[in-house]
Amino acid sequence: MSTKRKFVADGVFYAELNELLTRELAEDGYAGVEVRTTPHRTEIIIRATRTQNVLGEKGQRIRELTSVVQKRFDFADGAVELYAERVQNRGLCAQAQAESLKFKLLGGLAVRRACYGVVRFVMEASAKGVEVIVTGKLRGQRAKAMKFGDGYMIKTGHAGQVYTDIAVRHVLMRQGVVGIKVSIMLPHDPKGLQGPKIPLDDVVTIMEPKEEMSAASMLQAQQEREAAAAAAAAAAQAQAAAAAAAMEQPIEGGAGMDGATPPADAPMEADPNVAAGF
Repeated sequence: MSTKRKFVADGVFYAELNELLTRELAEDGYAGVEVRTTPHRTEIIIRATRTQNVLGEKGQRIRELTSVVQKRFDFADGAVELYAERVQNRGLCAQAQAESLKFKLLGGLAVRRACYGVVRFVMEASAKGVEVIVTGKLRGQRAKAMKFGDGYMIKTGHAGQVYTDIAVRHVLMRQGVVGIKVSIMLPHDPKGLQGPKIPLDDVVTIMEPKEEMSAASMLQAQQEREAAAAAAAAAAQAQAAAAAAAMEQPIEGGAGMDGATPPADAPMEADPNVAAGF
């Protein structure tokens, strides 16, 4: 399979899997899926707010979903595994909030009240900003769009792709289809748990200046360094002179045949030539 076909096949697989899980787990706070491919098997991580409902009683529901995925996409036995992961902060998950708003509208709650409830809940979850757009036949026969927002929202550029979480849902109301779009501006998190690690481009952090040394302290430090260097040079010079003196010192007294030096007070032996009168 060529690289181009591989990317297309992966995208189609993800889209169909996401559609299946969105319909099946809508009431359980479905918040997205992640597919990890390893050499031995394919791991599918389902993110949801109520993981216990996803797993089912004694893991029955997750096994049923695994069987459905395995048969639909022709996986071998044991080649695909499904896991459920709890969403850390559902107030910062656009998909979870869109599903929540969808069921509020299906339950007959007024549009304004439902949207303002979602906006307030998201802002209390430490989000930087939120925007909710509801379009369709809200009141009367004339379709219109209502927009609710709060906080700070970036929609364009790289920051808009990294920091903004967007979810779209369609609500099948009695009078027609109503569209929901929830956009959440995530906060900056250096650990990458609540939001992106990358800081925004226009956020400038002013660091505290370093302490500057006064002229007197700088002069004193320089003098101390010069004195230490002079003392080290003098010590090295004295050590070199002592070593040279030790090398040049003559050896006093002669050595005997066996290499031993006779003591200074030893008596002188008589010269046989002098005794013979030569």
